[in-house]
Amino acid sequence: MTTEWLRPTENGAERCWWPGDDVPYINYHDTEWGRPVTDDTRLFEKLCLEGFQAGLSWLTILRKRENFRTAFRAFDMDEVARFSERDINRLLEDVGIVRHRGKIEATINNAGRALDLIDETGSLTDFIWSYAPDVPYGRDGQSSHASGVASISPSATALSKDLKKRGWKFVGPTTVYSFMQSMGLVNDHVDGCHVRSACESARQSTIAARK
Repeated sequence: MTTEWLRPTENGAERCWWPGDDVPYINYHDTEWGRPVTDDTRLFEKLCLEGFQAGLSWLTILRKRENFRTAFRAFDMDEVARFSERDINRLLEDVGIVRHRGKIEATINNAGRALDLIDETGSLTDFIWSYAPDVPYGRDGQSSHASGVASISPSATALSKDLKKRGWKFVGPTTVYSFMQSMGLVNDHVDGCHVRSACESARQSTIAARK
């Protein structure tokens, strides 16, 4: 991996290039992105936030994440599924979030679909992690980017299709791939990044524990 895709850390190691010098973004990269998540609420939250990100940058959403959590009742699926038109109007007036009616309505819809899925399969975690690629770094597709980081994959496309079939909204293949990267189903930290090895060990352990 060339240094073009790596940036020096404060300790002389290197990390992926994309957080730049933004401290919250660096913290997100170092402590969250690519680390396996097996909590239904966090998985639901991230799928919703990835939907809100569509057409925007993740940094925009990250800076508003606490506002989103407040607005959507900590992404409690039972509560969000019961949101009414009054709640939609409240959210459309909330300057702390992305005020997009389609994305707000999709989040409410997806809460109901998530509850249906949990009733069917036992947990959102079990369903989603069944799509985790059991290959090195979870990279089951090809990347046209010089860094080696992809934007879509066969597993993400398959998960996207399954979610859409179940009535989920704003869960296209690119959105789902970004979700899989962030939740640790895929490890797209570039070669040389100081957290790459730890994320891969955790990813492989999570997959092994679910077999």
